[in-house]
Formats: sequence, C-alpha cells, structure tokens
Amino acid sequence: MFGWAAWELTASAFWVGSIAGLMLVPTFLLTPIFGITADRINPRNGLLVTVGLMGLLAALAAIIATLGYLQLPALAFLALAFGALTSAHAPIRLAFLPRLVERAALPSAIGYSAIIFNSSRIIGPAVGAWLLVVSSVPVAFAISAVICIGAMALLARVTGTEREVSTEKRGSFADQLRAGFVYLRRDSLLRQVFLLTFASGVLGRTVIELLPAVSGKVLGGDSATLATLSAAAGAGSIAGGLLVSRQSGRLRRLYHLVLLGLSLSAMTVLTAAFWREVWIVALAIGLIAGCTTTIGTGCQALTQLTVQESYRGRVMSLWAVVAMGTPAIGAVLVGSVADVAGFPVAFAGTALFALVVVMLLRSRAPAQSAGS
Repeated sequence: MFGWAAWELTASAFWVGSIAGLMLVPTFLLTPIFGITADRINPRNGLLVTVGLMGLLAALAAIIATLGYLQLPALAFLALAFGALTSAHAPIRLAFLPRLVERAALPSAIGYSAIIFNSSRIIGPAVGAWLLVVSSVPVAFAISAVICIGAMALLARVTGTEREVSTEKRGSFADQLRAGFVYLRRDSLLRQVFLLTFASGVLGRTVIELLPAVSGKVLGGDSATLATLSAAAGAGSIAGGLLVSRQSGRLRRLYHLVLLGLSLSAMTVLTAAFWREVWIVALAIGLIAGCTTTIGTGCQALTQLTVQESYRGRVMSLWAVVAMGTPAIGAVLVGSVADVAGFPVAFAGTALFALVVVMLLRSRAPAQSAGS
C-alpha cells in the first residue's frame, strides 16, 4: 500500500524505491539492538507490544488518508515509523519460536514458520493491492489495523512450552553485539548463508518491492494491474513455501535448494527486456516470488539450525538486518537506474551479481546434517 501510494503521488520508480527503502533502513541501526533485547525479555510480551503499535500506526495512516493529508512527507514518515517497528518485531519473532517447541521439533517448526513469514511478505502486498481495487487506501489501512487487533488476541492465548527468560547478567549491549559479530565471522556456513540472503535481497525482493513501478512504468497499468501481478507473486510464494516444507533438516539439501532458487530467479529476471504483456510479466513475477520464498525460507532454516543457542537472538537479528535491509538498498538503486535506463538494464545488474554468487558458492555446500 505504501508503494502504490508513492506511485500515485509521483509516478516515479525512484520514489517507490525510496519509500520502500525508508521502511527497511531502520533495520540496519535498530535490529541488532532489539536482537539483544529479545534474549532479555519474554518474546511473547514483546510481540504484543510491537503488533499493537503496528495497529496504531495503521489506524493513523487510515485517518491521514481519509483527511486527504497522505502526501509524500506524511508517507515518508509513516514508512520510516513502520520500519522502526519492524526492526523490533523481527528479531523478537525469530527468538520466540525456539521457546515454544522442544529441540527435536525445531527443524519442522522452523520450516513452517519460515514458510508463513516469507509467504506473508508477498501475499500481504497481494491482498493490499486487491483492497485498493475494491475499496480505497484509507479502507485498506483500516483493515490492517483490525488485523493487528486480531493478531494480538491470538498471540495472547499462546502459552505452550514457553521457557523462562534467563535473568543471568550478560554484560553490556556493546559487548554482546560484538560477540555476535565475532561468532558470525568465525562460522563459514553462516557467512555463506548471509551472502545468499543478501544476493536474494537485491534480486527477487527488490523486484517485489518495485511491483507498483513495474505495473505503472512497464505495463502502463493501474491498481488492477498491480493486483494481478501481486496475486501472481502470492501464488508463487505459496508454491515456494510448499516446496521447502517437504524438505528434511539436512543442511546440504537445503543449501543446494537455495542455490537452485537463486539461479532460477536470476535467469527469470534477465528476461525483463521481453516483459510486454501482463500475463508474461505475471508468470515471471510468480516464478521470481516462488524462488525468493524458497531462498528466504531455506536461508532462515539454515541459520536457525546452525547457530548455537546462546547466540541465537544476536545472529538471527543480524540475519534479519540482511534479509529486510538489503531490499532497501536494492529498491533505491534499481529504482534510480530504472528511471534513467529502464527496468531491463536495472534488473540485469542484480541478476548478474546473483549468478556470480552462485558460481562462487556452488562447491561449498555443507556436508553435515542438522542433527550433527
């Protein structure tokens, strides 16, 4: 909804990318801090706070849009505020799951959680685009606020096997953050997974973030065209999630699946020069979204299965920085290049970078399984 509002106001791919960037930029600064916080608080209570604040922000956006004040400055403020809340929500959510299940059930739980999360990042915009077709921007934001209320009600009922939060003194935030970086630097597999996450962020996730501009600039379409492309992205995302859900916890198998998804996504993006008809673009977007979900789900599972428990909150927060922050860079850069040289040229650069990453990492797959 933020992206389409930016396109309607400016008709500029640069501004669509910039608004997307504002939503993601806070992750670079705040997410690692909240990752440490996630290890110190009850994650469920933290999620109740973040979801509640997201609901209030959506309600504020609905009011601003209804009054006719949703211009570029207000849109930028709302996007930045939403990004700040997301930077708190993500690491707390990632730290919550291991507190709800036993170790033996963790691989399956990670898989299903990652499917839901990565699919929702694409299905959400699809639903938002549909709401823009059948209603209006204020109504879409209002419905988002109501959904947050429902999520809080469900979250409040979650108990299960949640573990007690440790009260052990852990040193300063700076010391803990530094230890997290040292741990990441020393683990070869985690470094590779982070690089794959980065490559997917500047490739597939950037394409999804720029769908409003693709719809308007490449196809000359309206909100109905955006809804079609977003629906294709949602369908592809579900397919990608189902593919990963059928995988075991074997690290080598997941690693190769991620490499395959990145390769296929890059080759699909390289066809952007032939994007002329809505159905062709929809097929391409569906395939890119499916690959992106496969990569995101696989990388999250690889990280969760590899990291030591004592470093989980910090490492997962750093992974979230890469997963959510990278599209901020990609959206701004690709949007800027697209305004000057067109989307085929802009997308080609990200696709070639992704293929180089695949060639560098294809012989470095892990040999161990998740249980080793």
